[in-house]
Amino acid sequence: MPISERVLRRLEESADRYIEIQALLGDPDVVEDQQQFKTLSQEYSELEPIVTAYEKLRALESDIQNAQELLNSQDGDMRVLAQDEIEQLTPRLAGAVSDIEKLLLPTDPDDNANVYLEIRAGTGGDEAALFAGDLVKMYERYAQSQGWVARLISVKPTSQGGFKEAIFRITGSDVFSRLKFESGVHRVQRIPITESQGRVHTSACTVAILPETEELTEVEVKDSDLRIDTYRASGAGGQHVNKTDSAVRITHLPTGVVAECQEERSQHQNKERALALVKSKLLDEKKRDQEQARTKDRKLQVGSGDRSERIRTYNFPQGRLTDHRVGLTLYKLDEILAGSLDQVIDPLVQVHQADLLRELRLEDSVM
Repeated sequence: MPISERVLRRLEESADRYIEIQALLGDPDVVEDQQQFKTLSQEYSELEPIVTAYEKLRALESDIQNAQELLNSQDGDMRVLAQDEIEQLTPRLAGAVSDIEKLLLPTDPDDNANVYLEIRAGTGGDEAALFAGDLVKMYERYAQSQGWVARLISVKPTSQGGFKEAIFRITGSDVFSRLKFESGVHRVQRIPITESQGRVHTSACTVAILPETEELTEVEVKDSDLRIDTYRASGAGGQHVNKTDSAVRITHLPTGVVAECQEERSQHQNKERALALVKSKLLDEKKRDQEQARTKDRKLQVGSGDRSERIRTYNFPQGRLTDHRVGLTLYKLDEILAGSLDQVIDPLVQVHQADLLRELRLEDSVM
């Protein structure tokens, strides 16, 4: 697989910048400036795998070139050895080019962001609310397995033990990069506990993943556009629950966007968290509108972020999970609900990367 001029140019620029930063990090003036040192160190760590992959590529190209020169040898045995080496190195070279292309894929600036994870019961009444509870546990367990911190900030429980709505704030490393494909409609097929005839019912929940980014500080919200209501918290959250009107609901009047928080210890903290959630929702809507306009002629298989799209079915009688965007079927439903979500998320990431690679190669072919 030949490497494109665009990719080669990026590699050379990355290698030059890598050497430049290496020198700067040894400069005493830079070391004393903690902010500059931190910024350069982060850029250095981002460039390191690219430069390492580039060095591997050049070494393979050199080895293949040397072997090709030996094909002209007068020694027949040497020519056979050279041909064998070329056959072994050629697929490794193609793999190195593919690895480099993946490293150079455009990155989502929100990938390192913390997120708000919203789960809402949809069609199906009590059964949908119970399924929402299953999803709450699944994401809590997955967050724990990743070393993240998941904090419940708002919850609307039902008398059956489910949730009409549950909102988490999840903090940690690369949270959005792993959860961003979870947005959409999650459908469940199973026999409800109230079903006396043993019939399988279909219910659904909607999941939304909202990145908490630095851009939130740039979202301007007028006080006059907000309606702020306080009330007594209804869920588990400490001694303050049901004793003071500490819970806060904020409504953005122009758009109808609503956010609540009841799990912090004071009304001020709940108001601050609810306002951040309002801003996250407003920013998310703006970004989704921009993304839909940008990709209307070339929609990717995953990553559209369409909240109304049915993305996944959890079939309990068959122990089966199906992700409809990539045709993934796994008969490991118990494992997945126990928090083993990587086996679902990894294929989504891989397909998304393949889509991006295909687009970039298409762009290279018409340049």
